[in-house]
This record gives sequence, C-alpha cells and structure tokens, in this order.
Amino acid sequence: MKQTITYLFIWLAGFSLSAQQAPQYSLFALNKYNFNPAYAGLDNSLSITGVYRKQWVSLPGSPSIQTVNAHLPVYRLNGGFGINIENEEQGPERTTSATASYNYWLPVGKQHLLTIGLSGGLLEKSLDGTRLRAPDGIYGDDPNNLEHNDGSLPLTEIRAMAPIFNAGVYFQGQQFEVGLSVSNLTESQISLTGGNANTKISLNRNYFLIFAGNYEIGSTFTLHPSLLIKSDLVEHQIELSALLKYNDNIFGGASFRGYNSNTVDAVAIIAGFKLNPKMTVAYAYDLTLSALKSVSNGSHEIMVNYNLNKAIGAGTPPDIIYNPRFL
Repeated sequence: MKQTITYLFIWLAGFSLSAQQAPQYSLFALNKYNFNPAYAGLDNSLSITGVYRKQWVSLPGSPSIQTVNAHLPVYRLNGGFGINIENEEQGPERTTSATASYNYWLPVGKQHLLTIGLSGGLLEKSLDGTRLRAPDGIYGDDPNNLEHNDGSLPLTEIRAMAPIFNAGVYFQGQQFEVGLSVSNLTESQISLTGGNANTKISLNRNYFLIFAGNYEIGSTFTLHPSLLIKSDLVEHQIELSALLKYNDNIFGGASFRGYNSNTVDAVAIIAGFKLNPKMTVAYAYDLTLSALKSVSNGSHEIMVNYNLNKAIGAGTPPDIIYNPRFL
C-alpha cells in the first residue's frame, strides 16, 4: 500500500487534479448537520456530536476520520447556528476543515418546517514527504535523513489552505424529512508546493440528497428508514439505512452502500442506546463487500451525541419543535 501511495503522488506531482469525494460515514442518519448546514438547530436544543471512523482496518494508509460539530436553534432569529470541524488522514495526506453556519427557518403550515442554510470556513491539505517512499530513494531509520532521488517529491511536510463555502435546504415534517446540500460551492483551488513539487488540487462540488422517515410501530417501536445519495456529478454513491428504535432508548439496524456491481461497498451493522436523557452512543461495523475485502477487516465507526434537551435563549419555536420525533 505504501508503494501504491508513493506512485500515486509521483504521478500527481506537477499536475492539476480534482479532490476526492467527501468522507464516508455509516452513521449519516444520526449526524445530518455534518453534511447539511440547513439542519442546524433541528435537534431542538444545543446538540454536540463527535465521530471517529477507521476505514478498512488492517490496510496500511487507510482513511481515518474525526469529526466534532455543535449546533443549536436561535428562536428569536428564526434560525440556527452551528460549527463543524472535520479531519481526515489517508496515508501521508491530511485534510482538515472548519466551518461555521447559519440557517433561516420558514414554517410551512402548522407542523412542517423549511430551512435554508449557508456555511463558510477554511480547508487545509497537507502532504508529509517523510512518509513517502520512492523506488530509487535512500532511506534509513532517521526520518530527517532521507533522499527520494526524485525532485517532484517533497522531503518535508507541505501544506496549503483555501476558503470553502457550503449551502443547503431542509424540509422537516412529522413523518418524513428531505434535505439537499452542496459543498465547495466556489470550487477553490489549493496549491501544494515543496521542492519541485507543485500540485494544484481543485475542490470539486459534492452534492448530498437525503430522505428520512419516522413511523410508529405499536406503542414502543419506531422505524427510521433513510436514503443518502452522494455525487460530484462524475461518481455517485447511494446508501440505504433502516433503524428500529425501542422505547425511545435502544436502537439497531443496518445499512447497505452501493447500487450496482461496480459500486457495492459494504453492509454496516448499527447499534446504539441512550446512556441518559442527554447522551446517546452509536456504533457501526462495516462488512466490506468490495474487492478490498481480501485485505481489509472491515471498518469501525463510533459516535457520541450530547443534547442539552432544553430551550436556550428567548423566542417561540415553531409548532413542529414541540413534537420532535426523529432520531
């Protein structure tokens, strides 16, 4: 895998390229604000979420992702505010972003809500040249004493930043919700330079469309199906998820990622519960179905959510907020 990453960056050095699609999450149905700024405040109180994901365990250089976000409603302003910090590492490459958002709420009838949101911030990409290995390079145990024998590869860590902007709309009702969002609106460019390396990366737009439902099954169970479609208009990914919740406390389910023989990626087994009225923990284990299953032991993802469960500040919430029924 190390050699594969090295050859990839050798080929990329000195050329312009497009950034990969957004990071993958199996617990997307429990963390909608992460990919749609219009969702800010729709958890009905201050909501803080942390996620750690390790993808394709046992595969050297596989992605590792950490996310922390917080959002809350501001009823006096008929909207919500939020912040989101995300860090992804893939071999010698790291991508870190930090954004802040605001959305505006428009009540539709007595029990429906339409929100429009924007977010902006900074994205940083870095490439650690000390972790690259070239076929003709000279390497020892000292990371400060290496020679790639290739001027297109950096000997140290190089990094650069660019502004990013995202937007979204969200519709929430009593039994279903739907949201559409786009990231990297301005398609900013990042130039990584070091030594003779000069790689320009275009941050392509990514689109996210989500459908989610909430259906009561008797007096103690609720069913929460979800569909997430991700696309950069070149590559697409679809994920279906269904969670069954018992007594507003314990929940479990599964998701399937892919839509044909070329895109089938994994089946995720999901489970979670409330530690107390304010704290929820969820876990997902991905069973790899793609060709990577021969070299990977699956993927792990864990999420912790804290919800204050009380109104903050003044103002009157829309009617729908009085009866929150979604996860």
